[in-house]
Amino acid sequence: MLKIYTKTGDTGETGLIGGKRVDKCCLEMRVIGEVDELNAALGVAIVFLTCHSERSEESLSGFLQSIQRDLFKIGAELASLQTNLSGSIEKIGDDRVVEMEKMIDEFWAELPELKNFILPGGSEAGAHLHLARVICRRAERELVAFGKAVPLRPELYIYLNRLSDFLFAAARWVNFKAVEEEIKV
Repeated sequence: MLKIYTKTGDTGETGLIGGKRVDKCCLEMRVIGEVDELNAALGVAIVFLTCHSERSEESLSGFLQSIQRDLFKIGAELASLQTNLSGSIEKIGDDRVVEMEKMIDEFWAELPELKNFILPGGSEAGAHLHLARVICRRAERELVAFGKAVPLRPELYIYLNRLSDFLFAAARWVNFKAVEEEIKV
């Protein structure tokens, strides 16, 4: 039987892809952890989307699950950067960014014009999408900091930046569909 605990991290270190050992608090692990937290936050948002979903929200749930898979790829790429295995890791490309932009445009076409800042919240699903958005921004900030120490592919920056835009638009759209009034600042 495979055990979940290995005890190899009991001293504050963890292993990356390829066996490299790093401190759990290093910049590399901070960005990987932020991407992992974002993935979990999306999982919670999906639960609330599927609890009381329309057909259109079901397709949003499926799209968010594809984003979750992308986030695993991003985490694997970040964990393998300083190894000779980096080339064999499946990487995200531009295709999902193009899909996100298309969906943002579709959401925005249905939404009332935004003339003020709004408070994050609304429906349960909308509030969780807003939360995922701010976690995404934090992951993006950690990625930028990590990118100052280690060269990163531009696609990683673009993906997280566009994802936060997408999550904002999706939160507004979900709240609009749930007839939740946006509270202006």
